[in-house]
Amino acid sequence: MERHINSYLKLIVNHSCMAFRSIRLYAPTAKPLVLNDKSFIANKFPHSGSQTIAYREELIRVCEQFVESGFADKKFTKELTSGKDEKFWSCISEALIFNKLKDKAFSDRPKKGKGPDFLILNGDKRVWIEVICPKPNDIPESWLNFEIGVTDFPHEQILLRWTAAIKEKAEKLIGKENSETRGYLYTGIVEASDSYVIAVNGCQLRHGPFSTLTGISQFPFAAEAVFPIGPIQIKISKDSMEITDQWYQHRPFIINKNNSEVPAYTFLVSRYSHISAIWAVDLNGGSVIGNTEAMSIIHNPNAVNPIPLGFLPSDSEYTSKPYGHDEIQVYKVENTYNNQD
Repeated sequence: MERHINSYLKLIVNHSCMAFRSIRLYAPTAKPLVLNDKSFIANKFPHSGSQTIAYREELIRVCEQFVESGFADKKFTKELTSGKDEKFWSCISEALIFNKLKDKAFSDRPKKGKGPDFLILNGDKRVWIEVICPKPNDIPESWLNFEIGVTDFPHEQILLRWTAAIKEKAEKLIGKENSETRGYLYTGIVEASDSYVIAVNGCQLRHGPFSTLTGISQFPFAAEAVFPIGPIQIKISKDSMEITDQWYQHRPFIINKNNSEVPAYTFLVSRYSHISAIWAVDLNGGSVIGNTEAMSIIHNPNAVNPIPLGFLPSDSEYTSKPYGHDEIQVYKVENTYNNQD
């Protein structure tokens, strides 16, 4: 554990805007796939109401767009229609992320069919995007299947899904610690000068139809996974019964079901310095019928190849810097992206 994981975290809200120009997509030369079985999506969402029809059409649109672009993996259509929820939502996540990136400039891959999901350009700098949609393992059914009434917020179980997703995709880049498993950096697919962003889609962790991007601290779960941010604590005067102070609990670990400590301070460890940011999204296509699809970006203060504010679509971004000897200031910056759909 590095010395500075005991840092306290402060949230400073900054409402300044930054504008960035988008650049057009360059299509690949590979022959695109064809999405033949559109009936699978129709059968998965069979109701005949106008909103369901609009929702189905939106999912079909983004999947067709992705497939026809030539950027979809060869196994995309097979996994989309496999009948397995985790594969379906993994495919949908890739298609929806591509839909958010479609106005970016895409670069040729050094090795066709290998490496992270997307390679885009920020000027002449390469930025890799690796997508994951964590499964709702160990999340109570009472949370996933919304019913009117009182329900406990399983924030630690949800956070463990975020830490696991980030760890899995971090190891894809840098390899597994104390293992012969090599990552993209070692194999040369991702160069040492490239940026690497992990896009985590939390749509399978929702409370029924409601977005669950925000953790118990009111920071995004993604921020709680990479900085040791715990719940808000308050101090109350026993004489006046008024709140006299409040702060965030320092929480460098989460205890899992095996009673083991799971680290929650990824961005404070130099081993992970090649991760530029976490792109935290809650996308399932529901915005077409007025539902919320939140997006946040958590920047790594120790990144060797950071991405600039406003480069990726988001509702808010979180950046940070050292403060004093043993503290970190975390800034929330809103409305940085000027070309959202």
